[in-house]
Amino acid sequence: MSLYGMMRTGVSGMQGQASRLSTVADNIANADTAGYKGFSTEFSTLVVNGSAGAYNSGGIVTTVRQAVSQQGVLEYTNSTTDLAIDGNGFFIVQDAEGTSYLTRAGSFVPDSQGRLVNSAGYYLVGYSYDNGVPSAVVNSYEGLETVTITSAALEATASTEATFSSNLPSSSEAVTGDLPSANLSTSEYTAKSSWVVYDSLGGEIMLDLYYTKTGTNTWELSVFDQAEASSGTGFPYTAGPLATETLTFDPTTGDLDAFSPTSITVNVPGGEALEIGLGNMTQLATDFLVSDIKVNGNAPATIDSIEISADGIVNAQFSDGSVQSLYRIGMASVASPDQLQSLSGNLFQTTENSGEVKIGFANSGGNGKIVSGAAESANVDIAEELTDMIQAQRSYTANSKVFQTGSDLMDVLLNVVR
Repeated sequence: MSLYGMMRTGVSGMQGQASRLSTVADNIANADTAGYKGFSTEFSTLVVNGSAGAYNSGGIVTTVRQAVSQQGVLEYTNSTTDLAIDGNGFFIVQDAEGTSYLTRAGSFVPDSQGRLVNSAGYYLVGYSYDNGVPSAVVNSYEGLETVTITSAALEATASTEATFSSNLPSSSEAVTGDLPSANLSTSEYTAKSSWVVYDSLGGEIMLDLYYTKTGTNTWELSVFDQAEASSGTGFPYTAGPLATETLTFDPTTGDLDAFSPTSITVNVPGGEALEIGLGNMTQLATDFLVSDIKVNGNAPATIDSIEISADGIVNAQFSDGSVQSLYRIGMASVASPDQLQSLSGNLFQTTENSGEVKIGFANSGGNGKIVSGAAESANVDIAEELTDMIQAQRSYTANSKVFQTGSDLMDVLLNVVR
């Protein structure tokens, strides 16, 4: 082995240990950084072929790896917008220019515009419920929007869909007089219920629903605008029914038969067409009962609080007591998380070795669940880092001795020549 080879090996060892000390320094400095993933330094041999009876040292090859797939401990907080992932996956965040990145750092707070932003200045994105229940774009960041939560008044939403469960008494006698659909002062009916729905401005519209048995297993359903009712009596209304439908029931099961309509469409005054599902109506031998009513739409209201579910749905609780889903947080995954490229701000981006990003939702498709009111701590063990630091320091010193010995021997050799 040449003296130069020995000295180069010593330098290689010192460089490797310097890299190890650098990763230890970063790990200790970020021990309290939410979502930080620790680095480690690994070594492999570098062999230079030599002749028989002679050995040529090659030194070491240094590789730095990041334990992205190793989860940190979840630390719980008092903020619902602090989010952690329990399991696999990454939050998707964007910068001010709309460029998307991956992160595990989920300590988000609303900014002045209500956008959820983390400490590095990156905005959480998800899919909006504005156009119905969202679906993820599996292989692209298209369709993602900045999750924005404001306490300003919510735009009013007109009622367009409703469902209800009710029972019409099978023992009722058929009405032989004027039916409600005739809208006469002498109109007769079997049962009545009233609902609140919303027009396009969020105003409350009261609907009167009349259920009238007209024959064996046959009922008429008529819907009126209560604002048009005669004072103290109801009939006659100043305008006819908003909708009328004839329902027929199976005498054996008490359910709607195969020929009966299963919905009725009502044109809400000042609003939109409201489709009421009738599929859960029954005709059984008991009293008239409305057991459940569900109507969409809402009056203008402000957001009192938000809740984020384990599957990433951002629900807003409004001052009128209503709850509305605003966003569903997208979650990204890659085939090899440890091969992602690490960027400043606890960010990651894909590489050729990590595989392409796949976007889905939390708590499904192998992705972990979202824990609201928690933050993922750094996956760094201070005691282990301090141990590594001592080992690296001693190894660096030993390699420097090798280099110094080679230098001393080189001096001896030069003095012999003189």
